[in-house]
Amino acid sequence: MAKITSILVANRGEIARRVFATAHRMGLSTVAVFSDADAEAPHVREADAAVHIGPAAARESYLVPEKIIAAARAAGADAIHPGYGFLSENAEFAEMVAKAGLTWIGPPPSAIRAMGLKDAAKALMANAGVPVTPGYLGEDQGEDTLKREADRIGYPVLIKAVAGGGGKGMRKVEKAGEFAAALAAAKREAKAAFGDDRVLLETYVTRPRHIEVQVFGDSQGEVVHLFERDCSLQRRHQKVIEEAPAPGMDAATREAVAAAAVRAAKAVDYVGAGTVEFIADASQGLRPDRIWFMEMNTRLQVEHPVTEMVTGLDLVEWQIRVAQGEPLPLRQDEITLTGHAVEARLYAESPANGFLPSIGPLDHFRLPEFVRVDSGVEEGGEVTPFYDPMIAKLVAHGPTREAALSQLAEACDEVEVWPVKTNAGFLARCLEEPDFIAGDVDTGFIERRLETLAAPPEPSPAALSAAADAATLNLKEGEADDPWKGLFGFRLNAEPQTGVRLFANGQAVICDSLPDAPDRSVLIGEEGEIVVFEAGEAFAFRDHPPAADLDPSAAGDGQVRAPMPGKVTQVSVKAGDTVAKGQALVTLEAMKMEHALTAPFDGKVEEVAASLGAQVSEGTLLVRLATAD
Repeated sequence: MAKITSILVANRGEIARRVFATAHRMGLSTVAVFSDADAEAPHVREADAAVHIGPAAARESYLVPEKIIAAARAAGADAIHPGYGFLSENAEFAEMVAKAGLTWIGPPPSAIRAMGLKDAAKALMANAGVPVTPGYLGEDQGEDTLKREADRIGYPVLIKAVAGGGGKGMRKVEKAGEFAAALAAAKREAKAAFGDDRVLLETYVTRPRHIEVQVFGDSQGEVVHLFERDCSLQRRHQKVIEEAPAPGMDAATREAVAAAAVRAAKAVDYVGAGTVEFIADASQGLRPDRIWFMEMNTRLQVEHPVTEMVTGLDLVEWQIRVAQGEPLPLRQDEITLTGHAVEARLYAESPANGFLPSIGPLDHFRLPEFVRVDSGVEEGGEVTPFYDPMIAKLVAHGPTREAALSQLAEACDEVEVWPVKTNAGFLARCLEEPDFIAGDVDTGFIERRLETLAAPPEPSPAALSAAADAATLNLKEGEADDPWKGLFGFRLNAEPQTGVRLFANGQAVICDSLPDAPDRSVLIGEEGEIVVFEAGEAFAFRDHPPAADLDPSAAGDGQVRAPMPGKVTQVSVKAGDTVAKGQALVTLEAMKMEHALTAPFDGKVEEVAASLGAQVSEGTLLVRLATAD
């Protein structure tokens, strides 16, 4: 195999920057590709060369193999690294790269194909002696057949898309009567995400832990593991926090699961970085006989930094060396595990608003400097609706799990982002949950505590004090041209009040200045808006209520509008229907996920403006309701 001199990364954001960093350290030149939406992105600036590949939509740019290969040729790259997502697990693309005379920094196309379809992969693993979860892997996709198999397996049962991953096309079904609707939703989501609506069925493990093993193979036939990661803290099957090693993992169980992962990789002649994912029944702790193969990701994982932190190795460097024909840098007995590492995925989303993605400019963007930060954006940039809403990964490493968790929680507390909303406060609350700290976790951990973890936070007295001080300072600087603003303590026939009256979330609050309050980071926005950052949250205050609050006709009018640009994938109601508060009205696909928009109150559907398959912009009216008589 030829020596690599120049790498094009067929990806964007933080993974492109991550690969560039290692490539530059190794003395290699780098090439970025970018869509219209990413013309000013950091990964474009940091590459030695950059090539424009099309419009913002991924299907017209990052998902077009011919454009990627043409860009590599134009820029003189001799190798392509796919990152993760997009074309990273596309066997046809890997073949096209090789046919073009370029080096593919990834596994052989045959291995990608073997592991690309979950049903075929499970059959292959069973033949290789790797334990697999009981379920249905048949080719008959008829609804009656699937329902009959689900009844045979027993409820709860898990529906999973045959292609792809990331929780898309996956539904848990609690009872037989819910199966048809769940199947339709899973198939619809799988079709949209992967172009393939086939599914498989699995028995649902009641206390599941998500354990995965990082493996590496070379072209000489050697395969090693780099220990396990625990990715059990999830929401809607999307990983939220990952760590290495897995809490509660004893030596015997580690040996069993690692050996199974190595067997899985060898069964497909694996070369490069891969992750073998297992589901563990944690009802009696982690045990060798209660861990089953789920799937293999034939690429670098989002959570690979935690493995790098506990092993001291650069997995991207290993990928590059293996791709150019070198043997694995270390033997199995030379790979050691030191300390504990934890990663949190920082998303542009609003936990208090159903985790809806948040888009817009990053006017203020500050991340902590005492942990590892892998980010694809920067201050002055923008979060667009075209790609995944993950904006950074925060990774902490410590001598113990407790130390790593504490450090990462502190890091999440110090995140400052505005006006885009993030899940930083939610992450901090997860990391500080006593049961999580104790290692008592499974994949349902967040859902069982969602009401508390995702509840709209309240500013502390210290945050209110910071807002009061900032508002007072504004007044002193000449913004108080209305003399009545200075008379806040004056009331006819009432006790005098002190402090500053501000508005937060449309509600009036009294902000008292506390002489001994700890310092808080404060941002003064447009039109005197005061933003106080605390515990990963951003609290916004104004000296007047929003316009919508001043106009009674603008509040509670029953207009359900698109919270972001997206595609209407389901319309669940029609004009004249009676609906209950919280009932799904329209499903919108945006930023790679489906989002159900629900009724804000009990009422009657007056108008359905949404049409199935329509592309809508932010603020578009979808459904209008009238209050129940």
